[in-house]
Amino acid sequence: MLPESLHERALRRAQEKGVSLGQLIRDCLTSTLLGERVGKGGDSLLRDKAVYRGAAPKDMAQDHDRYLYGELE
Repeated sequence: MLPESLHERALRRAQEKGVSLGQLIRDCLTSTLLGERVGKGGDSLLRDKAVYRGAAPKDMAQDHDRYLYGELE
């Protein structure tokens, strides 16, 4: 059972998202459990919580390989 206030908040969130309460709960559990799994091994990129806040080239998303690995020969 959920405490009444949590149940009401969850119902409102489910309505905002246009899903059932059950679906909201499944989505939240999946997200939480996946996060735990990734945090214990998994992909280091997904575990990294650092955020780069400096200036970045405007084409970085498109040309990320060049920035990561250099010019291709």
